[in-house]
Amino acid sequence: MAGFHTKTFLKHDDYMTPKYAWENITEYIPKDKIIYEAFYGDGISGEYLRELGCKKVIHEPIDFFDDTTLPDYDILISNCPFSKSKEIMNRLFKLDKPFILILPSSKINTSYMRIFKNSNLQIIIPRKRIHFEKKNKWSNS
Repeated sequence: MAGFHTKTFLKHDDYMTPKYAWENITEYIPKDKIIYEAFYGDGISGEYLRELGCKKVIHEPIDFFDDTTLPDYDILISNCPFSKSKEIMNRLFKLDKPFILILPSSKINTSYMRIFKNSNLQIIIPRKRIHFEKKNKWSNS
């Protein structure tokens, strides 16, 4: 089995979030806020958030790390590429805006999560394991 730090795992970081994963946390998602779903993937997560009642969802292939293209939003909600977790958490800390990220529970124990030690960071652990959908870069599925 490949570990989380193997080259194979890092090259294949294109897993899409199934709708039920968003449904499992819908009660925590503010429906009246401008939501930025920052990591585009196959583009369907934005549709799922709209179907769950989110009124304004920005879900476009925008570079999350580029200040010149960052949209105006109230809360970032996404399933980010796990291999970029450290960079993403550092960026979120600097942006200082609310966020909800779907991440493996093992990320809680990483050193880069300590930047939030004086924050009101809340962690939601789903009742069941999420089975992410592999995006094949050679096809539309």
